[in-house]
This record gives sequence, structure tokens and C-alpha cells, in this order.
Amino acid sequence: MIIVPEDKIGLVTKKFVLLGANRTLPEGRIVALNGEAGYQVDPLAPGIYWGYWVWQYTVNYEIFTEVPIGQVGLIEAKDGATLPTGAMLAQSVECNNFQDGRLFLNNGGQKGKQRRYITAGKYRINTLLFKVSMDDIQVVPAGQIGIITALDGAPLTPGQIAGEEVTGHNNYQDFDAFIKAGGQRGLQIQPILSGSYSLNKWAVKVDLDNMTEVPIGHVGVVISYVGKDGVDTSGVGFKHGNIVSPGEKGVSSKGFDPGLYAINKRTHKVQNIPTTNIVLNWADAKNESHNLDKNLSTITVRSSEGFPFNLDVAQIIHIPADQAPYVTARFGSVENLVSQVLEPTIGNYFRNSAQKSGVIDFLNSRVDRQNEAKATISEALKEYNVNAVDTLIGDIVPPPELMKPLTDRKIAKEQEITYDSEMKAQKIRQQLESETALANMQGQIVTADQSVNIAAKKADAAVKEADGKAKSVVLAAEAEASRIKVTGSAEAARIEAIGEATAVAYQKQVAAMGQDNFSRLKITEEIGKNNIQIIPKILIGGGTGTDGSMNGLMGLKLMEMMGNESNSTPAAPAETAK
Repeated sequence: MIIVPEDKIGLVTKKFVLLGANRTLPEGRIVALNGEAGYQVDPLAPGIYWGYWVWQYTVNYEIFTEVPIGQVGLIEAKDGATLPTGAMLAQSVECNNFQDGRLFLNNGGQKGKQRRYITAGKYRINTLLFKVSMDDIQVVPAGQIGIITALDGAPLTPGQIAGEEVTGHNNYQDFDAFIKAGGQRGLQIQPILSGSYSLNKWAVKVDLDNMTEVPIGHVGVVISYVGKDGVDTSGVGFKHGNIVSPGEKGVSSKGFDPGLYAINKRTHKVQNIPTTNIVLNWADAKNESHNLDKNLSTITVRSSEGFPFNLDVAQIIHIPADQAPYVTARFGSVENLVSQVLEPTIGNYFRNSAQKSGVIDFLNSRVDRQNEAKATISEALKEYNVNAVDTLIGDIVPPPELMKPLTDRKIAKEQEITYDSEMKAQKIRQQLESETALANMQGQIVTADQSVNIAAKKADAAVKEADGKAKSVVLAAEAEASRIKVTGSAEAARIEAIGEATAVAYQKQVAAMGQDNFSRLKITEEIGKNNIQIIPKILIGGGTGTDGSMNGLMGLKLMEMMGNESNSTPAAPAETAK
């Protein structure tokens, strides 16, 4: 009894056969289909078996063939029909994923590497008939493509570098379908995109490459190296190459807009042509980031006087998107356009233009020269499917021996202008100082003006006041004169009346008293009325005897003392000193 465990199969080897049966394998076979001695094609599945005598059979236990996840099992048959001449891989036959060796051989399975492979799982495969090799599945990272080279198939069409595109092979995972569809061996036009693929690497070779990017501001002109010869669509006027329809060999009339594309760079080329304005500098010390003008330099020209001088030029061009295929067909690249057309065209134009005028005239007519250059170069570039946007003349460097006298003359003129400006500035400064001083004195001037006005008004008021006073005085004088006149008249009348009365009184008094008595009376009245002193207050008289002189001196001294006292005290009644 033979017991085969559940996770294994039994590989049977028959040591010999009984009489009357086939004893040996046919020539070229290694496994027995009809009970011959040797390796038996049918393995024993898990279970219990009788009749396998140990003296006639040897049973070896083999674990199931397991294909891990992420891998594929590549099968090589050790027995079977011979491969056709030129074939690299054996055709696929129905054999239950190589678990039925008898079915494989009876269906015409071929010896050698098989097109078909097995995917992840467990299989009861007779390893005496089939050899299983594990291989990783093919992974194409994001942003990349897989360029396929078929290792088997029909021969390439003469004149082609890649096989014609066929469909139905599920991204080359069904290589049988690829062969049946007429797939050709060699480089394939159709790549595979990012992802995981179960590929038979005995059937296809995969090379990874980056996707093709068309940047913003560019158009991708497609140049196909494969396909049938196309019909030229450029027209009879274009003599510099063929413009063909998409899918045909040559420069495609339809380009790619900005984006990422799965382009097989071995069968197609994408030429990125800028559609934005391109600035090219003919200058030694300046280059743009696109580096198309790296070989351009400052242009050296010669004037009509024979003076050489340098000038920098900037040319702005634009390639329309629909004209990009024509530029590619004519020049191959923008770099070739610059070196083959723009560089000689612009350089020769300015050399010819400079020889028609002197250096100074060229400098003075720079704007006119620039406009003429723009018009002439624009017309010339139309022939090359390029638009000239603008032509700009940059730095112009005349010869030093010519520029020195001009510079000196200009400096002298500028100095003259400077001196005039300084003179005007000084005059303006003087005026400013005067106005500033006047402004600073404005308050005093206003005060003085107001003082003058006030004084004038005061004088006017004084005049008016004096006039008023004069008139007042005149009126007062007239009034006073009238008063005096009236008063005098009245007084005179009064006095006259008093005098007449007095005279009458005097006459009556004289008559009554007599002339002499009346006179004495009046004298006495006048003395009394006017306090006339008739008798002295102090009288010093000398005594009799020898001391009379002494008494007189003492009297004088006493009078002096009394005089001092009289200055501080009221006068005493008069006394007589003796």
C-alpha cells in the first residue's frame, strides 16, 4: 500500500515490465505514457494506492509546486514534440496548467520553454516532466513606461525597425494571442504603462524608460521611425522634407500639446519646439536660460570710414504651433535654425547696414536702424516659417580714438550747461534769500505799516482835534470877548455908578467933616486895612554910662537869637528892648 500525503504527490518510476508488455520507451522520450519502464507520466495524487510493489515501483514524494504571490512560474517541458525550426518557445496546449502531463503530450505539447506560464497558486505538477522556474512579475513605476522586445514571433517586415502593432494580447501577458495575431519578434511599437504585469520573460524583454514630457509653452513634434511611408501633406511649395499624417513614417503634421505621453523613444522621437517668444542675444556676456544663443557673440561691423566697432543685438522670434512641424522638417531642431539661418542673416544685415554710414551717423540714427532691421529681418524669416517679433540694438561700442574727442566735446558742453545751471541756481538762491529775508521781516513790515496808519490816523485826529480846539478857542475867545465886553460894560456902568455914588458920598462926607479930617480918616483906614507897621517891633537903644557899647552889642545878639526863634515859632508881640 502507498499512502500519498495531502500536501504532496507521488512521482512513480517503474523499474521493469512483465513479459508481453512494452518494455522500453520510444526513442527520444523520457516519460512513459503506456506503462513502459521508466518515469511515469501520471503522478499519484494524495490518497491510498494498492498494487505498487516495491520490487517493481519506486515512489518519491514531492511537495506541490507553489507559485508565491508577486511571481510567475515559467515552465520548461523535458519531453514532448520537437520545436519547429526558428521557434523559440513551445506552443501552448491544453494540459490543466501543466498538471496533466498525459494530456500535454497527447495534445502535441512541445519540448522546451513554454509560452504559457502559471500564476500564483499551488499545482500538482510532475517535476519529472516539467521544470518550474520562479520569476517576479514585471512592475512599471509611475511616470515610466515599459518598452517591449518580443523574443519570439514572425520575422520583422523588411525596412522596419519594430514589429507591427497587434491587439488582443492583454499587454503581452497572453503571448499566444500575440503570436496568433501575427505579432513579430523584435522591438515593439506599443509600450506598457505603469502597473504590474504577469509576463513571460522568456517571451518578452522589458526596458523601463521615462514618459515623454512636453513642457508648457512648447509643442511636441512627433518624428516616427516606423509605419508605412506616408503621403506628403506639406504642399508643393515646401521642398525641405515630408509632413505626413499621424501613424505614418516621417514628421507628423499633428503635434502634442503640453503634457506627459507614453511614447516609445526607440520608435518615435518627440522634438519639443518652443511656442513662446524666444530671445536670442548676440552679446559676449549675456545668454538666455534656453541656451540657444550660447554660440552667439557680439557682432563686429565696419563703418563707411573704415572704423571697426562692436554692437550687441537681441532678436525676438516666435514659432507658431502649426509651423513647428515645418521648422522640424527643415532644420531638425531650433538649434539648427539659430545656427543655419538666424546667425548669418542677422550678422550680415548689420554688417551691410554699418558700411553705408559713419559711426556717428549710426549712433545718431539708432532708432531708425532698429526699425529698418526689424522690417528687413521679419520679411527674411517668413521664408523659414518663423515670425520675427522684434529686433533690438543693444550696446554700441565705437572705437576709442573716435570717441575721445567726442567725449571731450560733450564733457565741455555739459560743463557749460552745468555752469549755466549753477549760475541760474545762484540767482535763484539770491532771490530766495531776498524773499526769505523779506518773509522774515514781514511781521515788522506789517507792524510798521500799521504804525504808519495809526500815526496818520492819530495825526489826522490831532489835526481835527486841533482844528476843533482852535475853533473852540475862537468860539471861547469870541464868547470871552463878548463876556468881557458885556462884563466890562456892566462893570464900567457899575464902577461909574459906584464912582458917582462914592463921589456923592465923598462930597457929602467932605461937606460934613471937612477936607482935612476927611483926608486923615482915609489915610488911617488905608493903614489899618493894609496892616501897615508904623512902629518897629524891636527897638534897641543905648544906655547911659560907659557900658553903652556893651549894651548895644548884647541887644544885637539878643535880636539875632530872637530872629532864629522867630523862624521856628510864631512871632511874639513887639517889645521894646532897653
